[in-house]
Amino acid sequence: MTSYVGAIDLGTTGNRFILFDKQGNIFESAHKEHKQIFPQPGWVEHDPIEIWENTCFVIEEVLLKSGVSADQIDSIGITNQRETSVVWNKKTGKPYYNAIVWQCTRSDEVCKNLVREYGKDFFCEKTGLPVASYFSGPKIKWILDNIPDAGKECASGDVLFGTIESWIIWWLTGGPKKGSHITDVSNASRTLLFNIKTLKWDEELLTAMGIPASMLPEIKPSVDSKTWGTTLKDGPFKGKIPVCGALGDQQSALFGQTCFSEGEAKNTYGTGCFLLLNTGNTLVRSTHGLLTTVGYQINEEKAVYCLEGSVAIAGALVQWMRDNLGIIKTASDIEALARTVE
Repeated sequence: MTSYVGAIDLGTTGNRFILFDKQGNIFESAHKEHKQIFPQPGWVEHDPIEIWENTCFVIEEVLLKSGVSADQIDSIGITNQRETSVVWNKKTGKPYYNAIVWQCTRSDEVCKNLVREYGKDFFCEKTGLPVASYFSGPKIKWILDNIPDAGKECASGDVLFGTIESWIIWWLTGGPKKGSHITDVSNASRTLLFNIKTLKWDEELLTAMGIPASMLPEIKPSVDSKTWGTTLKDGPFKGKIPVCGALGDQQSALFGQTCFSEGEAKNTYGTGCFLLLNTGNTLVRSTHGLLTTVGYQINEEKAVYCLEGSVAIAGALVQWMRDNLGIIKTASDIEALARTVE
């Protein structure tokens, strides 16, 4: 029987599921966009339920089109938009609020207050990151401070936080019925709550932001042969498949472009634009504004670190011109429009 590997791509603008054969060829795929929500200038949200439903849709679509069944899929890996934050109730699976997207700037004031009280170096020394609304910690704090039920119930242990891969893995492996609440080192390193030296959640950072440790997912290596849990027979796969790893999308691109050696780099043009440089097992601090972050970790090997340069808006501008300004009808129209400029 032919066997496959499944890849779930949880992007900023949509979700994709791809089946690869053992030679690395794409056998079948499906994609579905989700809505971008802009409640006010600078705020960006996604509906977590829509993201879960769209994930189910693309999985079911691929299985239907390909005729492949769950027992032919050896394992599942996930790549995801980073930093985007979901806070939900573990008993009901209901989000307390929409997912706050990585581009969202609503937590600027939270960041200013943190810098005022603790200084920039306190956070950067531990996390490799500047204090910015881009990262998950300030987004979580904003939800706890501004959404009454989340703030009230977080002390009970029933409130969970996750970036998008954590949210989807939790549902795939059981949801309220003891789903796996898990993340990997690459995604954890984008929260402002993770110590990049110890590869653990940092109690001092959690205290500074007023975030209880009970909310946070268990941290695993990016690739883990011990499996993060299995999918359910009554889920979109209609069978049990091990979930064996996840990577933030930019780290995933670094790995996919085979930048395995120190000094190798990749540049990605997607919703934003991101350059990552592999620095090996050495944690390198930039004096020119680059981020120090975790690239990936394979099983129990040492973590691989990166330097990262980020531009928040690239492809997102194309979608904005299409959906908000109506200047183009499809994303591909942008090239013809650009060529009219002398």
